[in-house]
Amino acid sequence: MLGVSLSAEDDLDGWRDAARALAGAGVPAGEVAWQVGDAAQGLFAAEAPLPPPGPGFSVPRAFLTLAETVICHADPERFALLYALLLRLRDRPGLLADAADPLVQRLERMAKAVRRDIHKMRAFLRFREVETPEGPRFVAWFEPEHHIVRTNAGFFVRRFAAMRWSILTPELSLHWDGHALSEGPGAARADAPQGDPLEAVWKTYYASIFNPARLKVGAMLKEMPRKYWKNMPETALVGELVAGAQAREAKMVEAGARGGMGGNVRAAWESVRAEAMACTRCPLYRCGTQTVFGEGPLDARILFVGEQPGDQEDLAGRPFIGPAGQLLDRALEEAGVDRKAAYVTNAVKHFKFERRGKRRIHSKPDAGEIEACRWWLEQERLLIRPPLTVALGATAARSIFGKAVTIGAMRGRVHPLPDGGEAWVTVHPSFLLRVQDNKEAEYARFVDDLRRIGERAEALA
Repeated sequence: MLGVSLSAEDDLDGWRDAARALAGAGVPAGEVAWQVGDAAQGLFAAEAPLPPPGPGFSVPRAFLTLAETVICHADPERFALLYALLLRLRDRPGLLADAADPLVQRLERMAKAVRRDIHKMRAFLRFREVETPEGPRFVAWFEPEHHIVRTNAGFFVRRFAAMRWSILTPELSLHWDGHALSEGPGAARADAPQGDPLEAVWKTYYASIFNPARLKVGAMLKEMPRKYWKNMPETALVGELVAGAQAREAKMVEAGARGGMGGNVRAAWESVRAEAMACTRCPLYRCGTQTVFGEGPLDARILFVGEQPGDQEDLAGRPFIGPAGQLLDRALEEAGVDRKAAYVTNAVKHFKFERRGKRRIHSKPDAGEIEACRWWLEQERLLIRPPLTVALGATAARSIFGKAVTIGAMRGRVHPLPDGGEAWVTVHPSFLLRVQDNKEAEYARFVDDLRRIGERAEALA
């Protein structure tokens, strides 16, 4: 029996190179023993140079995608199972479409388990702030079921690009310094912090948005098993909130008869806004005078998202009060949209600028700054739940959709959002202040966009 050693539990490249050579040489699946690192070989396995490659053959792209996922599973048989499927695909290229095949079924179940674990890590990992000689660092502890840490690294780098953070797991650790990602050895739960001062704010926020009328304990436990609770500050409240759900539901019914749950949402919004005032998620907090949070009714049908506060907004602490905001007010009035009934905010909550003498000149936020601030916009939308969200400009659109888009390609049509709402895209009012050619036509088109948005909001209501 031929022994093959891989460098790591998720060594996809090593497995692929070995599998290609073995399959090309016609080595049967039962004659290969796979191992990771210095793990003990089977009784009759002997590590030897791979055989010279035979004639190559192609496999469906779907198999490569499946292998990328399954290789992260914790089952030690995954390497052998994938190699066995590879050999069968040489003779039956359409095998993956056979949902009744036992091997295909098993590997698909493994891939599903890995994807679920990837989602759980993204959903239930919690950073806690610690002070270091280099400044604040955010540290999180997580215990994955499968070998998904490296696979998930890119997500956390993109999501928290402006933070310095570490993710500790029993298998390995990831460290991001704002510029480069590095790996370290596995850690113990005791190596991670137990809490930080912001957790009291978090608990107030989650208690405020808890809705006992929608409580389904079974569904909650299925989505968020108890094993994740010990790492999440808000779960310390779950028992108390569940126990008091019946009484709270009765109060909600009574409150609904008197005009709804506005006070509950207001308390949650104020809690989030208070935390945002002390935000240090990206370096921009050192630039602006203050955090400029959104404002407007919390039951707004339309939520407008701009780029960032300008000079006047930064000084006053309110969004859209400068020249661009005044132009937006005028355009909304001409379009027949009630400005006071809309919620307005920005994708980035701090003013980014360059000094030119005594003047502060607007500077466009970069991708890391947009992503770092995206969390606050998500909380605003979660609380307000607007039927319609409007992206004013490319920066706002990037924040809403999570990727760079072009205004021309997205403008003037409905874009469904995962939460059930809709997004529309148009230009930022500051564009109309800068444009030189066809200024009146561009303004008329902007007003027409706002008119259609207002009509759509009325239709959804």
